[in-house]
Amino acid sequence: MLVLGIESSCDETGLALYDTEAGLLSHALHSQIAMHREYGGVVPELASRDHIRRALPLAEEVLAQAGKPLSAVDAIAYTQGPGLAGALLVGASVANALAFALDRPVVGVHHLEGHLLSPLLAPDAPDFPFVALLVSGGHTQLMEVRAFGQYAMLGETLDDAAGEAFDKTAKLLGLGYPGGPAVSRLAEFGTPGRYDLPRPMKHSGNLDFSFSGLKTAVLTQVRNLGGNVCEQAKADLARGFVDAIVEVLVAKSMAALKQTGMKTLVVAGGVGANAQLRAGLNEAARRRGYRVHYPDLAFCTDNGAMIAFAGAMRLKHWPDEADSEYAYTVRPRWDLADIVRSA
Repeated sequence: MLVLGIESSCDETGLALYDTEAGLLSHALHSQIAMHREYGGVVPELASRDHIRRALPLAEEVLAQAGKPLSAVDAIAYTQGPGLAGALLVGASVANALAFALDRPVVGVHHLEGHLLSPLLAPDAPDFPFVALLVSGGHTQLMEVRAFGQYAMLGETLDDAAGEAFDKTAKLLGLGYPGGPAVSRLAEFGTPGRYDLPRPMKHSGNLDFSFSGLKTAVLTQVRNLGGNVCEQAKADLARGFVDAIVEVLVAKSMAALKQTGMKTLVVAGGVGANAQLRAGLNEAARRRGYRVHYPDLAFCTDNGAMIAFAGAMRLKHWPDEADSEYAYTVRPRWDLADIVRSA
């Protein structure tokens, strides 16, 4: 089965072709970072309009990469939610229009399920079951993944997501957009321990997170410096911030593995590309005899490959999920628990 996947939940337009026999055949991505940079964040209306401009050319690109005609597509998957309503509607409209024209089934995919499953696209894909750390701009969650479609929440952020804390800290330090990569790059030049920032909820006794207090601690340090923060002080603050985030994420991930008795951790989401986080997780897992799997760096951020794959798995396991009426809806707010299937 050849599935065309369409991702348009926020500020990346991603398309991909996934074959259930041959694997991922092609993928293409357009990022809107340059367009949104001057505004310091994503402008929903601009994001939607850019998805309109990019979706069909990217579809043509992935078909050409794979050497496949559009008529060879057996099904179409699109991100149904969560995300920006207007952006989701663009992807849903394109997916349903193509499916209607081709007389093919179409399936809506949960964006977070796509991220959870993205490491399964790698050549050394992990086997079920595993613990998943989903860490991005909008989400920070630990999930118990028993099998495809069988997910249980172990812990989540009570306020800011880790990626959101990165972006807000970047603004406090006067760095550019997007903030996460900028903070991480600057932290490499910082002195460890110069700023001993809090490790929120590290010893809370559960697997939940909280990062708003860490952001406030950075703000307090900036104010203590009188607002005139030199470059080295910025680097030291960035280092203290990253070290605190990583320490908490590593501690909670190891605790989740111990609590569930599982031996494999899967890391997904944009923050999962962070080199400091990967190093911390790898070392902690090595000491305890655990395994850690990551998606390819190209698939840490939003992408069409994860949507094509998740859609293909949904149609393979539960063909009844296909929408043959093309009466689609989008779900800007959508709990992952809503898509859980029983064993």
